[in-house]
Amino acid sequence: MSSEQNPTPETPAKAEGPRPRRLTYAAALAGLEGFALAAGGVGTLVLGVTGAPDDRQQAVTLGITLIVLALLPLLAARGLLLRRGWSRGPAVITQIMALPVAYSLLQADSAAIPAGIALAVVALTALVLLLNPATTEALGIKGPGRAER
Repeated sequence: MSSEQNPTPETPAKAEGPRPRRLTYAAALAGLEGFALAAGGVGTLVLGVTGAPDDRQQAVTLGITLIVLALLPLLAARGLLLRRGWSRGPAVITQIMALPVAYSLLQADSAAIPAGIALAVVALTALVLLLNPATTEALGIKGPGRAER
C-alpha cells in the first residue's frame, strides 16, 4: 500500500483540496492562546528578575512554567495547520484546561473579568471548531468502529 492510502503520522492525513476554514480558525485560536501564554510567561519572568516581587523564586518559576505550557497549544496549532491527526488531542486538552481558568477569572472582582470572558469565548469557540465533523474528517481521524479493515 502506498503512503497516500495509509497516512502515517509524518504525512498529512488528507492532502487533497484546500484546508477547511474551521481547521485554520481552530489553529489560529490555539496559536493565539500559545502566544498569550508565552507573553505572560516572559512578562512574569522579566518582572521576577528585574522587579521587586514578593517572592522572586516563585515569580521566576511561574514565568518559566507559563513559557513551557505555551508549547502545547503552539505545537497543536502547527499540527492543525499541517493537518496532523495527533494535533487535535493537545488542542482539545488546551481548551478544556482554559475553561476553569476562565471561570476563576470571572469570579474575580477586578479587571480580570473581561479577560475571563475573552478566554471562555476563545476556548468554547475552539472546542466547537475542533470537534466539528468537518475538522475530524480533514484531519483523517476515524471514530470508534470506523477503522479500515
